[in-house]
Amino acid sequence: MRRIVGAIRTTRDRWIEEGLQALAAGGPDAVRVEALAKSLGVTKGGFYGSFADRDALLEAMLDVWERESTDEVLDRIEREGGDPRSKIQRAGALTFSSDRLLPIDLAIRDWARRDEGVAERLRRVDNRRMGLLREMIGTFCSDADEIEARSLLAFCVAIGEHFLAADHGDRTRAQVLVRAADLLLDRPPRNRGD
Repeated sequence: MRRIVGAIRTTRDRWIEEGLQALAAGGPDAVRVEALAKSLGVTKGGFYGSFADRDALLEAMLDVWERESTDEVLDRIEREGGDPRSKIQRAGALTFSSDRLLPIDLAIRDWARRDEGVAERLRRVDNRRMGLLREMIGTFCSDADEIEARSLLAFCVAIGEHFLAADHGDRTRAQVLVRAADLLLDRPPRNRGD
């Protein structure tokens, strides 16, 4: 019996993942069907079996980023448990220190400056993240104004430290970040060598 061997179709998920990597590396203008196809080692014709057009791919990429950076992060911190302070740190580490989500998140923040639809999506994601911070900080701080301020500062540190080029005297960035987290999470200071 004769077998017909056909081309293996590039999955929708592979197109999305390649698009997210291109976005992280070069912003939304780097997400071009022809470039993605070349990177995947396929022809661009297969793209249209998964997406109507580039805009559909961009929307699917945002969907994946939103799910991974909110739903999956929140599910994981609940599943792994711990006290509120450790949940805050775990959520930050999963989102803002990973080799995968951080570059995508930063690229989406830049993109949102020029695209109101992306800005609205980012606002929704950030509001969920701030909601977690408020809830967790509210377990050890009762003043609503202080909860909001600590939440804002924690979020700003998590994002902004990636853009800061300043030195910290005889301290490392890691040491300063640990102390900032101690202040924000109302923990006693650690020894400088910790």
